Amino acid sequence: MKFPEQSLVVDHLHEPALEFAFGERSPHPKDGLFLYGPHSKGKKSREIRVGVIGTTDGIAHFRNWARSIMQVVAVPPPGKAEKKDRLHLANFPGLEETFGISFDPDEISTLSLQLADIDRATRIENLNEAVDKVARLYIDRVRKHLKNEEGAVDIWVLVLPEIVYERCRPGSKRTGLAMEAGEFGRRQKAKASLPLLAGVIDQSNEDIFNDVPDFHRRIKAEFLAIAPTQLVRETTLAPNAFLNKAGYPVRKTQDAATLVWNLATGLYYKTQPKPPWRLGSVRPGVCYIGMVYKSLPDDPNGHACCAAQMFLNEGDGVVFRGANGPWKTGDHEFHLKKAAAKNLLKLVLATYKEMHGEPPKELFIHGQTYFNDEEWRAFCEAAPKSTNVVGVRIRTTGGETKLFRDGDYPVLRGTAMLLDDHVAYLWTTGYVPQLDTYIGPETPNPLHITVMRSKYERPAIRVVLEDIMGLTKINYNSCNFNDGLPVTVRFARMVGDVLTMGSAKGQEKQPFKFYV
Repeated sequence: MKFPEQSLVVDHLHEPALEFAFGERSPHPKDGLFLYGPHSKGKKSREIRVGVIGTTDGIAHFRNWARSIMQVVAVPPPGKAEKKDRLHLANFPGLEETFGISFDPDEISTLSLQLADIDRATRIENLNEAVDKVARLYIDRVRKHLKNEEGAVDIWVLVLPEIVYERCRPGSKRTGLAMEAGEFGRRQKAKASLPLLAGVIDQSNEDIFNDVPDFHRRIKAEFLAIAPTQLVRETTLAPNAFLNKAGYPVRKTQDAATLVWNLATGLYYKTQPKPPWRLGSVRPGVCYIGMVYKSLPDDPNGHACCAAQMFLNEGDGVVFRGANGPWKTGDHEFHLKKAAAKNLLKLVLATYKEMHGEPPKELFIHGQTYFNDEEWRAFCEAAPKSTNVVGVRIRTTGGETKLFRDGDYPVLRGTAMLLDDHVAYLWTTGYVPQLDTYIGPETPNPLHITVMRSKYERPAIRVVLEDIMGLTKINYNSCNFNDGLPVTVRFARMVGDVLTMGSAKGQEKQPFKFYV
């Protein structure tokens, strides 16, 4: 396709369809699940095994919430400032009716923690040690459960008191708290009071001080070798149990129906062999990879961890951990050395072949940087001759590019401005006719898409854009109509955050559901 000079070619891509039970299709996950059920729906309801860790109150909040989702959860009536036709909201029909899974809230495995123990641990002066102590309260209870060979669990739900969220993240202020020295602080104080040559252990090089002090990352990394997890705050499950002086919930949450749609989708995805929906129209033999890079915290050599997220038409994904190394180059972008690039791609291709019996016909590598000559040659050499490797750069944009519909209204989702054969702007957010609304706070910004390189013939830019539109609809951590980013890019930072934690070492290949 050749475009005339100084012309702007604007196109529109149709909304990708999703496939549900009986091969039925719908563009909206909620409609498809309500009408047909998940695409691998069984003849009988499946009982899932849920484990819950939290305080006595937290466990009670989860049980009450779980009882509520066994029946219809209605969208609340519109407020004075809201539109009456809120088509992006939907009643939740009930867990078994929607997903074909169930569990008895009174028969779940429960592990109780004392709020006083959590509170005491969060007050430890050194934040790294505080986060480690709090995480250990949860992790050790689960490991004890496993050691005693008690009932198997498909998913662990960690119900968090608000103090964990407030005090166990990077940069947590913890002002006004009565702090405690902790083991590290006490040993450091003892060391300072002893002669210089005394044999006192210096803990500054312990693993916990190499990790980012983040409870969420630590739990996800630790549970990579155990089971999928769902972290949820007590105030999310029971907002009306936590009121301020004016009688309103202390924090604003999603409406009850939307919250259930999202959490129930996660429960299904993390406990079943296949995700609740898949892309309806994907070319056979196509594999998508999202490249992940994350700088190692406090690494004196400036090294980074690399990984690859593989996604197929089934929608489900696998995360492959690559080597740590000096991947951040002089251009301030991440690029792999030849051996590391080859080894990482071989891991991906071997898994694809195990699943399908043959290598992919097309392998799309999505990244947020360009691909240099060394890593690109390695990618091409690692792939068999029958596989066309295509490198696509996907970048978010700010306010430099705006497009409007009828002068004032947001453009339709799926609008594309084609700059040439290989470069385009794509609006993955915008007005959605099916919902009769644009869900967003401001004028939507496009993604900048560039088909950088290809082993053989480069695919048409429209094919690449259609693929990216589809990949914005397979976020199984929620039940939204779409995301603004394709799944290959959407979770790159989250995956990198988990992989750089010390607890994640040795996990070369794990299902994507463990990370979200």
